[in-house]
Amino acid sequence: MTTKTELSPKARESKNAQDMQVDEVLIPRKVPSLCSARYGIALVLHLCNFTTIAQNVVMNITMVAMVNSTSLQSQFNGSSEGLPVDSFGDLSKAPKSLSAKAPVYDWSPQIQGIIFGAVGYGGILTMAPSGYLAGRVGTKRVVGISLFVTSFLTLCIPLAADFGIVFLIVTRIVQGLSQCSVIGGQFAIWEKWGPPHERSRLCSIALSGMLLGCFSAILIGGFISEILGWPFVFYIFGGVGCVSCLLWFIVIYDDPISYPWISTSEKEYIISSLKQQVRSSQQPLPIKAVLRSLPIWSICLGCFSHQWLVSTMMVYIPTYISSVYHVNIRDNGLLSALPFIVAWVMGIVGGYLADFLLTKNFRLITVRKIATILGNLPASALIVSLPYLNSGYITATALLTLSCALSTFCQSGIYINILDIAPRHSSFLMGASRGFSSMAPVIVPTVSGFLLSQDPEFGWRNVFFLLFAINLSGLIFYLIFGEADVQDWAKERKLTRL
Repeated sequence: MTTKTELSPKARESKNAQDMQVDEVLIPRKVPSLCSARYGIALVLHLCNFTTIAQNVVMNITMVAMVNSTSLQSQFNGSSEGLPVDSFGDLSKAPKSLSAKAPVYDWSPQIQGIIFGAVGYGGILTMAPSGYLAGRVGTKRVVGISLFVTSFLTLCIPLAADFGIVFLIVTRIVQGLSQCSVIGGQFAIWEKWGPPHERSRLCSIALSGMLLGCFSAILIGGFISEILGWPFVFYIFGGVGCVSCLLWFIVIYDDPISYPWISTSEKEYIISSLKQQVRSSQQPLPIKAVLRSLPIWSICLGCFSHQWLVSTMMVYIPTYISSVYHVNIRDNGLLSALPFIVAWVMGIVGGYLADFLLTKNFRLITVRKIATILGNLPASALIVSLPYLNSGYITATALLTLSCALSTFCQSGIYINILDIAPRHSSFLMGASRGFSSMAPVIVPTVSGFLLSQDPEFGWRNVFFLLFAINLSGLIFYLIFGEADVQDWAKERKLTRL
């Protein structure tokens, strides 16, 4: 017995050494990890998020071309053939191809706010159920079907706008249901594909597709709106979504065991690294404990406050640059898209930086909170300073770019924190937290549209001050109550059998 006790630690050391050797073989120093199957999954999710958010954002840039801002009378749904004067600066300089076929509507700022916010209504209803379904029936089915639905509805947006404002809003609501199902359902895949010490970079690679989608939609949308007309923006991005959906069903598998193109060493490495975190189907979610958990509430409120920042930037950057600096639609697309391409790079870098700090013996909660601070406080402070600048649009664009880039650090902080504290129930809880935060995209356009219409002189200042206050409040709550240790209610409980 004594010999057995003495050999046990050595056996464990030998096993740990073997695991480290597997890791070193899997991720050699000279060969990037992007060659592995799990990073291929992250890249496909990157494309999926790119498509989904691009379809969400195109309305924000096409609205400049869809609305006749010269009309002083707001009608519930009127259409006139022609061009908004301030979209191009002068009607004589507007391209003839657009004025001939693209309809223009007389929508008030309040109506525009409802149209912007309609796509977010579904997030409140579908984020948590989509996460739950993905955990039960698989991410491949939930995300794939949702991606097809949102792509098809994107193709139908111009037709819905011609039918009337009610049809457009309903289409946007259903589109929001499917888009939020894509976002809420994708996190379940990392329960079986993401080794704990690589989750920051894997999630950052996947989520940064949203930023590239914003960049592409805003940039290309401006050019397409000017050259072909705003309806073709929806046709093109809807078609791209259908192609992405086909690729998704071919490439994605829910776990490494069933993946046909994975190496044996990588499969064994992923399974062994997740052995202690595999979710047990026999253990139901302890609802009461979750509702009483302050770390869970800190994540929900922190995500909500950060989504308020992100939603304001996504929805109102094109409108702000157009209305304050009076640039035409092509320049508006270039200037509005610039912050998102820089943020795309910073988001990926932030994920690698977070995992690097973990290798340097930083506490997990310290890394999560540092990333969350960098993604909230400087970004919102830069935004709130914009109305006080008397300089030109170049300085404003530089501040917007820096703010958007810094905000992406939250991808390696608060957004994946649930994978740390409740890995067994992460698919549902991450969907629930994102569903709670998705109230922000619904509220932001409505509240901001009201503030801008009530106070034309100080409207932008009020919008940005409200953003800063909400963002700071959520950050403080998370810094106080946020944790990174597995919660007691999320640990495995041994079932007693009679």
